[in-house]
Parts: sequence; C-alpha cells; structure tokens
Amino acid sequence: MDETTRQTYIHKAETELRENILPFWMKYTVDQERGGFYGEISNTLDVDKDAPRGALLTSRILWTYSAAYKRYHAPEYLEMARWAYDDLLTHFWDATYGGLYWMIAANGEPLRPRKQIYGQAFGIYALAEYYSATGEQNALDKAITLFRLLEEHSHDPQYGGYFEAYTRDWRLESDLRLSAVDMNEKKSMNTHLHVMEAYTNLLRVWDNEALRLRQAENVDIMMHRIISPKTFHTLLFFDEAWTPRSDRISYGHDIETNWLLVESAEVLGDEQRLAEAKTIAVQMAQAVYTEGLDAEGGLVNDGDPRGVIDADFEWWPQAEAAVGFLNAYQISGQSHFLEAALRSWDFIERHFIDRQYGEWFRHVSKDYVVDLSAPKVSFWKCPYHNSRACMELIDRLGKMV
Repeated sequence: MDETTRQTYIHKAETELRENILPFWMKYTVDQERGGFYGEISNTLDVDKDAPRGALLTSRILWTYSAAYKRYHAPEYLEMARWAYDDLLTHFWDATYGGLYWMIAANGEPLRPRKQIYGQAFGIYALAEYYSATGEQNALDKAITLFRLLEEHSHDPQYGGYFEAYTRDWRLESDLRLSAVDMNEKKSMNTHLHVMEAYTNLLRVWDNEALRLRQAENVDIMMHRIISPKTFHTLLFFDEAWTPRSDRISYGHDIETNWLLVESAEVLGDEQRLAEAKTIAVQMAQAVYTEGLDAEGGLVNDGDPRGVIDADFEWWPQAEAAVGFLNAYQISGQSHFLEAALRSWDFIERHFIDRQYGEWFRHVSKDYVVDLSAPKVSFWKCPYHNSRACMELIDRLGKMV
C-alpha cells in the first residue's frame, strides 16, 4: 500500500469516528429525564421514550466511550462513559442475585431479568474497558464478579464452554435463545465468541491464573469445536457435547471471529496457540472472501453449504469485514485481503453512512436499497461494531509503515 492510500484511510476512519459516530450517540441517545439511554430511535431521529432497554446497548456504549476516552482524552467521552457506567450499575445490576438483567422497561423496572450469558460477557468487556480508562476499582470488581458468576453457574465442567441462559436466580432456562431467530440449543458460537472477547479484555487488566486457564480453554474450543476444520466457517449452534445443530453460515461472525481469535491468543501469550490461531484466521478470511462478498465488495448476511441464502447487508458485518480482512493481510501479506479491507470501507461509505441524520443505516437490500424503517438506535443497533472498526483501522493502518 502506498503512503497516500494509507494516510487517506486512516483519515477516513478517524473522521467517521470523531465527527459522525461518537457525536451522534452523545447528541441524540442520552435520556436526561430518567437516566440511561433511549431504547429506540427511528432512522429519522424520532424517539420512542417507552421502548424497553437492554443491558447490551448500555454495555456497548460504555465500551465505546471508555475506549474513545483512552484514545483521545476528551472530557465529553469520559462524561458519556460515566453516564453509561452509572446506568449499567443503577438500572441493570441485580443486587440480590448478582449479574445483569437482560432487559428493563423504559421506567427502569426489570422486564426480562434473566441472565443471558451473552449479556454478562458484554458487561465484563465494557467494565474492564472502563476500568482501563479510569482506574475506578469498583468497575474492575464488578467485572471480576461477573467472571466468577459465569464460572460458578454457566461453565460446563464436563464438555467445556458455557450454557446460554439462566433465570434471575441462576437456574438454567428452558428457552435458551438469544433472539427469536436463534435455535434453542445449549451452546452457541455467538455467546462463546463474546465470552472469549470479554475474557481477553479482562485479562488485559487482571492477570489472574483462573481467568488465564479458562481463556486457554475458550481459545481451544473456538479453534477445535466451533470453527469447522473442513470449511473454516464457524458452526452456529450445538448441544452440550458440541454436536453441531445447524449448517447455516454467518459470514459476519466468521470474519469477526477471524480477528478476535488472534487477539485473544495474543493477549493470552501462548505462542503455539497464537501460531495456530493465525493459520486458522487466514483460512477463515479466505473462505469468507471466496463465498461471502458481492460484486461491490459488500459482505452478505448468510449462507449454507449450498451457497448464499441471504444476500442482503447489515451494518455490522461490513465493519467487521474491514478489520478481519486487514487482519488476514497483516498475517499473510496476501494483497487481495488488503484490497478486500479497503473495499469494505468504500462499501460502507457508499451505502451505510447516513449523511443526513448521522450514524449508519442498519440494513441495505441486495439491490443496495436502504431500509429506512429500520431504527438507528435499538436493542441491537449500537455504536460498538462501527466505532471499534474505526479504531482498529486507525491502529492497524498506522503500523503499516
């Protein structure tokens, strides 16, 4: 890559982060009246003040502004991070049984107080980042408490990994699904990916032997149970003994796993695992490159062994593609991965950045038509994927001298 191109894309990512994504969430989403954040805002910025709220969105906002404050030391980012931190512990923390409620009503009352392990993982991820940014010991203590709750209640001592969901008082749920589109199975790729991601961030600030041992197990499960050695796609759902229950392919999760796996092995500090993770990551990126990209370089949603079955586009796989392909290029030096990463960013600029109302559109059809009915802010639509992609691009491209 020539120096002009490198600097151009660094500038693009930093401008998008600081002039679009971060200002949007500070300007439009903060609920000054009740605390926390609005649960849903339409594409045209109409606020649904009665929409329920999830710990997931607050955690992702907390991570985003903690990471931004660490990077830029802007007081407004710290203020936003503290607002999210207070919201998470005031409205979502279960003072009786520990852990985070999955969903509350707009007035703050628990609506779905179940303990979804995916949600607990994002709490760990965000609280560790907030501690890293501020040094506030209570944030680290809460992250460690969540880690210990997962290990006590959710970890499977027989087969390894984590069961998906629990009642408020930590009894295994009968309906384990993360969302309506998921399968009701004991274990999933998605939860394990983000537990691994969360433990990586916690390990950065708390080098604990029990955490280190469990993270080694998580990395091994990802490489040897969840990622198929035949296709190099992630398998999505499993029974407790890791028997696969689905052959569906999520290209966005595959390319996200590509770089989170390498990052986890790097922080773990095991050279043998890191070498294996890097090899697998390049193979995963190649599979996504071959099967999941459209003519413009956008990453389609889903496939199966027979091919693409959902050729539409969501905002978050595009963000992960830019990082994941760049990660594969950094490992392998293969130029088509670098080209794919830059094309991913170009695709985002053409189709996803909302230059009228701000932030990114959530959904674009296979014919490149924006779904204007999809909310700009919701239970799942957050600033985590796109802000993190900008930061990763800035850092990774910055090292390519």
